[in-house]
Amino acid sequence: MITRQTQSGKTTPPTRPGTFPSLCHKLNPPIHFFHKPENQFKSTPSSNLARNILKRLFPPRSRRPVPIIPLEIRPLAGSSGSSNRHFNMEINVFKLCSGLKVLGYLMILLVAAIIAASYYAVVIVTCGPQLLRGGAHSVLAFAIVIVFHLLLIMLLWSYFRVVFKDPGAVPESWRAVLPEEVLESGSSLNDGSDCVAATDGLDRRAFCIHCQNGKPPRCHHCSVCQRCVLKMDHHCVWVVNCVGACNYKFFLLFLLYTFLETTMDTLVLLPGFINFFGKAKNHSSSPGDLAIIFLAFVLNLAFALSLLCFLVMHASLLSSNTTSIEVYEKKGAARWKYDLGRKKNFEQVFGTKKALWFFPLFSEEDVDKIPALHGLDFPINSDVEAEAC
Repeated sequence: MITRQTQSGKTTPPTRPGTFPSLCHKLNPPIHFFHKPENQFKSTPSSNLARNILKRLFPPRSRRPVPIIPLEIRPLAGSSGSSNRHFNMEINVFKLCSGLKVLGYLMILLVAAIIAASYYAVVIVTCGPQLLRGGAHSVLAFAIVIVFHLLLIMLLWSYFRVVFKDPGAVPESWRAVLPEEVLESGSSLNDGSDCVAATDGLDRRAFCIHCQNGKPPRCHHCSVCQRCVLKMDHHCVWVVNCVGACNYKFFLLFLLYTFLETTMDTLVLLPGFINFFGKAKNHSSSPGDLAIIFLAFVLNLAFALSLLCFLVMHASLLSSNTTSIEVYEKKGAARWKYDLGRKKNFEQVFGTKKALWFFPLFSEEDVDKIPALHGLDFPINSDVEAEAC
């Protein structure tokens, strides 16, 4: 231990080897570092006004418990001294997932850019000159332009319906009610915050720890939207929204019309793509137009092939009344309890009015009579329910 003697004869407190005594004991009078006068930290009226403005512009958000992953970072082998320490870090997983919303907004701009490039390549560059030629070529070009605009209108209509339509939110303090509770006198249907067994006889003691609310059947928590979604299928970055009970039909129509539009664009641009290299070599066309035709053809072909796979997959899910998430739950069951037959499964999503099947709309009668469109109650196959009993 090391002690130091001051001029007055007093000794300083002992210090450990390898350390330096405090400078405060060397100076007379001692200097207290990191000490500020009290009046220096007093808030002024201008700072209070700025603080109040910031609080109103950026109000504090309510925090709910989310899973935290603790990470322990160890130093590299061979390090010694004061650097040999452990550092603990905590990463919020759901905050990382919520960053996908920014990617979704970029996807909207990408969709707009692809539509603009396709419109210029098909209508202006390819069909425009054909309309001026007259004869059969003019009639065919006019028909292509009409079909192109009809599909584009239906595509954009379905797309914006998916983007702005709420996929389905769980009511506050929701819980399912036992059949025994319905028979009891004075029982309340929606009091309490826990979710008990559902009316279909299955054990559904589901409770979302993130939303602090009950979870209806077929409901799942979205890590990107930070909430529970009724009959959630998946979160689509292309529409910056979840696909759930209330907008699943609009999503399927968006896939259908986008596939038809991209397929037609690919066929229309195919002759121009084949002649691309010859025209580029002979300089018979504008380089900008050739580049637009080449780019639009490649993009439309890629989207048409990928959307074909999505359509086949969702057609299979629709025929069995299953969501993308429930595919894994369905593997463990002999028969899927929500499978009512292909016709009824189709009507659970598109409604019973055939005139509105290809439009992103629902009739008032279907909304009132089909509970599955609300996402809280779903009919169950009677045969599967009898086997469960």
